[in-house]
Amino acid sequence: MSMRLVVVGAGGRMGRALVRAIHETEGATLVGAVERSGSPLIGEDAGTLAGVGPLGVAISDDPLATFATADGVLDFTTPAATIEFAGYAAQARIAHIIGTTGCTSEDDAKIAAAARHAPIVKSGNMSLGVNLLAALVEQASRALNAADFDIEIVEMHHKHKVDAPSGTAILLGEAAAAGRKVVLSEASVRGRDGITGAREEGTIGFASLRGGSVVGDHSVILAGAGERLVLSHHAEDRGLFARGAVKAALWAHERKPGLYSMRDVLGIGA
Repeated sequence: MSMRLVVVGAGGRMGRALVRAIHETEGATLVGAVERSGSPLIGEDAGTLAGVGPLGVAISDDPLATFATADGVLDFTTPAATIEFAGYAAQARIAHIIGTTGCTSEDDAKIAAAARHAPIVKSGNMSLGVNLLAALVEQASRALNAADFDIEIVEMHHKHKVDAPSGTAILLGEAAAAGRKVVLSEASVRGRDGITGAREEGTIGFASLRGGSVVGDHSVILAGAGERLVLSHHAEDRGLFARGAVKAALWAHERKPGLYSMRDVLGIGA
């Protein structure tokens, strides 16, 4: 039986990509699309808006009623909206796939609480390549000790992105921190300006670039004396994130409640 999916934020660029990905995936069916109250897109056909033709699914501003008809929800919105949707998904006992970035530790705690009642897959990036990269970063940071190799993470996105560092950069930072057995929040350096002094050993640096229409470029640099190891991923089409999210939804369908990651979905060990 096909999995019935809802897209929230269906009118945005990622929302439309998610609608297209569902339409193209065997075993998945779009049954609902949600936008914020007052959106001029309310009532529009989600398929027509996404460029795949009419699907008979009108965009609604009532997530609670829409979730009641579904098996899962795909969510690349904002932290505040995601927390609200997590509550509705938990109430409906349906899978919640979260690609939203910029969540605080308080937001994450609320999402973890919702995961006691429904399966949630949350990741800063839904692509196979990035999650393989994260596994490689963890292994490399474990093998190359902090006394000999410094870690810097450089990311670039389009000029409309509102959070920095990106969720993917943080995911990679967490992988590096796991390899070094440190806590990222205690080891990270998010910006340098002025006379900063020498680089502190063991820190994990972040640099965020914004401009143009870049979908997402990420590099993890492990810099030692006389050599550098650079592990990189370049996203050329946001459709790859949408396809990963649909894959995650199909994997999460009928799983027991819990908080999962894309590594769980893809079966990638540390």
